[in-house]
Amino acid sequence: MTYLLPVFATIVALASLALTRKTSSTDSFFDGKSESGAAPKLWTLVLSQTTTWIFARSLMNAAILGYYYGLWGTLAYAAYYLSFLTGAVIVDQVRFRYGHDSIQNFLRERFGSAGPWCYNFVIALRLISEVFANLLVIGILFGAVGGTAYSLSIVAFAVVTLLYAMMGGLQASLRTDVFQMLLFMATLVILMLITASGSHFSTEAILFKPFVISDPGPILLLVALLQVVSYPMHDPVMMDRGFLADRKTTRKSFYHAAWISIVCILCFGSLGIVAGSQAMEGEQLTTTLTRMLGEFPMLFFSAALVISAMSTLDSTLSSSAKLVVIDMGAAKKSIFNGRVVMALFMLMGLGFVFLNNKDLFSAVAVSGTASMYLFPVIVFSLLGNNRNVPVTSYLFSFAVAIAGAALYFFETTAGTGLLGEAHKYTKLLWICCFVLASSCLSFWLGIKAHSPRLQAAS
Repeated sequence: MTYLLPVFATIVALASLALTRKTSSTDSFFDGKSESGAAPKLWTLVLSQTTTWIFARSLMNAAILGYYYGLWGTLAYAAYYLSFLTGAVIVDQVRFRYGHDSIQNFLRERFGSAGPWCYNFVIALRLISEVFANLLVIGILFGAVGGTAYSLSIVAFAVVTLLYAMMGGLQASLRTDVFQMLLFMATLVILMLITASGSHFSTEAILFKPFVISDPGPILLLVALLQVVSYPMHDPVMMDRGFLADRKTTRKSFYHAAWISIVCILCFGSLGIVAGSQAMEGEQLTTTLTRMLGEFPMLFFSAALVISAMSTLDSTLSSSAKLVVIDMGAAKKSIFNGRVVMALFMLMGLGFVFLNNKDLFSAVAVSGTASMYLFPVIVFSLLGNNRNVPVTSYLFSFAVAIAGAALYFFETTAGTGLLGEAHKYTKLLWICCFVLASSCLSFWLGIKAHSPRLQAAS
């Protein structure tokens, strides 16, 4: 049975390569247009948005959080997918209210060069973390951490995904996303049917963890609801797909992606919840699931992770190329330079994998906390259309969010103990509340200090 997963992964990889067309057009490579210059259709965008956000790390996190914290842990992770709704608002405002063709240009107009510089720093960290986290899941599926199978599977997966991403850029990503998402949904349906045919699902199993507001699950749900406003704006994969089609198609793609993603995450997370209700002391998630379901159904569990990892990696690499070449203008606009950037981001992601950081959720929490510097930007500048926010307020918000993200990272990985003995998600909630309060206060004070009325009075 152990040979089936490598065979499946090879088939998916070869099919993705076969679907890829080598492009010679920068519009196809960076903007996802067809060779004839046409924008992607609605369901291409929907399936691409969905599969690039249901990445391997997300599926694993949803199951793990359900395993340890019950329904509330899975609901907390599913809440992040409300980002599609807030993301739709952000894209609509930037593109159609203010007429900008990128988030960077909007920030440049409002905050000068500091606007896109801070933003690019945060999303570069986000992209590297996506490469790292999805490669890590692949390694865990194929072997023990640090072993030969673990290392070889990561490197092989990285090479194959990089190869077809470099061939076609964003256009290749969109084409393969449709295939990969349909395959993922079929795999998930089979897995759920196998699980539901047994005696594992019940109301008691789903609710084995009662709702207690101070428990980690509900606390993490609060964190997700705080971060969901700013979270989509710092995700370049989502934002890039918001600038490809017309207004109506773009809106619909975000709305459909929201409900489809939430359903998929809840389904996959429910496997973790049921496993958690039947876990023995000291057991890990996969051990419990294998004992419950058997090895053959677990093949579908692993297959879903393989598909989602591949679909996310190619999109991440495409967004990395666009970030450096187009949005930052750090290199001449050419397919060659885009491919070089893809290779560099893949190497950085591999570097983090082999530095032995194994906390999958830390990547979400750290990048989500860093993104919260954008909360007052969205509320005051984007929705409120305040054009007199000083750059110092923007930089202060950025500094506080980065400091909060760094504090959480060192609290969870190095055990600094600066925030006491509370659970790590409680600490994360404290940090998020402080970042939100201080950054919003900074914007409010900045607007008051630089309002035309006060300037005229002085």
